[in-house]
Amino acid sequence: MSIRFEIDNQEVKAEPGEMLLDVARRNGIEIPSLCHKESLPAIGACRLCLVEVEQGGQRDLTTSCNYRVEAGMKVWTESAEVQLHRAMNMELLLARAPRAPKLKAFAAELGVSRTRFGPAAYNPLANCILCELCVRACAKLGNNVLTMVGRGEKKRVGMAFNEPSDKCKGCAACVAVCPTDCIPIKDTATERTIWGQKLEFALCKNCGQPVMTKRQQASAIKGKGLPEDYYDTCESCKQAATSERFAEVVIW
Repeated sequence: MSIRFEIDNQEVKAEPGEMLLDVARRNGIEIPSLCHKESLPAIGACRLCLVEVEQGGQRDLTTSCNYRVEAGMKVWTESAEVQLHRAMNMELLLARAPRAPKLKAFAAELGVSRTRFGPAAYNPLANCILCELCVRACAKLGNNVLTMVGRGEKKRVGMAFNEPSDKCKGCAACVAVCPTDCIPIKDTATERTIWGQKLEFALCKNCGQPVMTKRQQASAIKGKGLPEDYYDTCESCKQAATSERFAEVVIW
């Protein structure tokens, strides 16, 4: 049964158990965030999705990505208090990633052009804001290679014991979700370098372009019980072959 509540004096409906940020965006109410993907567990790491929520006469600041909606509550997404703390959190993020173009552009959208805080004393992965999107994406795919290492100011993203893992398939899902483009990756015609290891590409039998890493290919074929030649052509060649077959059918 749907529940009703208000966001910025607008009544909205949601299902029990839904997160506030998802409901707001579905209703066209934009709340900024850097660490949120609907398909991944929410952890409120970046703190940019702050809102004020009033329940039982009490009004508090909270992250909206991991806040479950409740009937009758009132939410404010752009109050003076929200904007003040949101800007402060962005300054803290800029201190960790001062050279990240995407972060600086996002900061400008929030009216933040500089940070009053000094650079992070320890940040071995330059421009990493510890959002953990890469860790959560890796876990979602069942690889569980990346993790958070250390505590406090020594906290960082990495692999256990800071050693390359043969469980890493080189799929680059971590790179795709990173909001600051901080994960080093280098592709050549035959191999990918990522997280301190070089992984050989499986090449398309038709055009010779990389399809995926051989480690990823072997894992996918084994895990899904696919034919050995299932990933021996790239998407472009597969689409071309499909188009040719379609054309033959039309001609006939």
